[in-house]
Amino acid sequence: MDPLSNDYEARLSQMSPFEIKNELIQLAQEDARKSSATFLNAGRGNPNWISADAREAFFALGAFALEECRRTHSEAPGIAGMPSKKGIAARFEAYLAAHNASEGEKLLALAYRYMTDTLAADPDDLIYEWADAIIGDQYPTPPRILKYTEAAIRPYLAQELGQRDPGEGKEYDLFAVEGGTAGMCYVFDSLQANHLVNRGDKIALMAPLFTPYIEIPELDRFNFDVVTVSANRVEADGYHYWQYPDSELDKLRDPSIKLVCMINPSNPPSYRLSDHNLERFVDIVRKDNPNLIIVSDEVYGTFAQNFESLLYKLPQNTLCVYSFSKYFGATGWRLAVIAAAKENIFDRMIAALPQADKDDLARRYGSLTLDVPSLRFIDRMVADSRDVALNHTAGLSTPQQIQMSLFALKCILDTKDAYKNTMQAMIHDRLDALWENTGFKMPDDPLRVGYYSEIDMMVWARKFYGDQFAAWLPTAHNPLDVTMRLAAEKGIVVLNGSGFDGPEWSIRTSQANLDRDAYVTIGQKVRQILEEYHTEYLAAKK
Repeated sequence: MDPLSNDYEARLSQMSPFEIKNELIQLAQEDARKSSATFLNAGRGNPNWISADAREAFFALGAFALEECRRTHSEAPGIAGMPSKKGIAARFEAYLAAHNASEGEKLLALAYRYMTDTLAADPDDLIYEWADAIIGDQYPTPPRILKYTEAAIRPYLAQELGQRDPGEGKEYDLFAVEGGTAGMCYVFDSLQANHLVNRGDKIALMAPLFTPYIEIPELDRFNFDVVTVSANRVEADGYHYWQYPDSELDKLRDPSIKLVCMINPSNPPSYRLSDHNLERFVDIVRKDNPNLIIVSDEVYGTFAQNFESLLYKLPQNTLCVYSFSKYFGATGWRLAVIAAAKENIFDRMIAALPQADKDDLARRYGSLTLDVPSLRFIDRMVADSRDVALNHTAGLSTPQQIQMSLFALKCILDTKDAYKNTMQAMIHDRLDALWENTGFKMPDDPLRVGYYSEIDMMVWARKFYGDQFAAWLPTAHNPLDVTMRLAAEKGIVVLNGSGFDGPEWSIRTSQANLDRDAYVTIGQKVRQILEEYHTEYLAAKK
């Protein structure tokens, strides 16, 4: 079948954009083979960089830990024992003195000093946890998160996600999970298991947003009644600014809406919430919907300037999912945390459940504790992640937790924000290369992050060629035709924005996974598609 036929495109558009991507890759690779075009995949947000020094620190720590294991047991070749705690900090300091040449070794020494001097970690406790964890010879204990992993990540999140006021009542617990996607699943599962959100309940999704947030609520086990809070509106000057009008946010004042899910900064189109939007959220919760559960996915927060999380604006209502995957080029590591305030509405709402629901939860969690009512929601999430019965083997693998700690400590110690400034500048340079070569002009906007870009072809059809052309375009082509044509005729993979609840004629590009020159080409080809449509339109008029 012709991949550019309206019938085929209409059928394909019913699928998730990440599944359509496989078809697009095949078409683009075939085009690249047949022509002189270079295959360019801007469809996924997997970074093409890594944080090298934190990984080097990880391997240096691993070398020390292996020495410790061999010190306790080395009788047989290829076999060693477990690290011994007694005197381990002194041996680690001696190791650092002898191994201080590389960036990673220097980072490891600074991280150790920060943990012991600034956070007052006991040296032997810390290094024993680090050595034992990086070897991975025991189950994660505690299963929710290791003691010093949590101690390192708390100040990192406060620094990167904008905790302006660390005052009383704003203390947080963390649950280390296997990437942000696992965090999503655990949150939905535990909210339902604890009767905080039930099958068929009304929830809100803030669009555009990452497709699993759209697809999960549709599963039969949830079957949620979904209200869309949309930032898709075109403003009076004809541009998208990707913020939420008050009229859209005010939908959340309805107390029958139990839950709202958002990605901040958004994916797509990669803008952070404005201060006005944040304050509107605060007003909505305080005045009209005090039990609104907010799930905020903030993986891109480190790419935004002056970012501030709802975790710190509405701490008692917010479950924050933060992943290390994008910022550190670590999607294969599967590293994330779920953060929840120690004082929160989740525990209060569980305590106020009807007795029948309490009895159900007593049966569910009775194997864990004699005092189920005192079991906090975040610890229930840990248990639910292993179907409760396997709670004793729950938790993120200990080597993963060490790598996560070193990523966090790297940024805490980077007092000049050198890494952050480099990452943000690189992303914006690629974004500028893309848009400058489309010929489209974006207004300056400090809320723009740029990790992704959503290009609404209908906006630019109207701006370049007028309303009559914009009205003709949907009569001649399916909205998916832009992405299909870019793949089949230009060797370029982008995703359809409609699959993210974005504008029907929009496309999403990632600025993370290709070098700058590739975005020059992509911008030129996107503009070329629009010009080809206009040529077709003029011929049709004749």
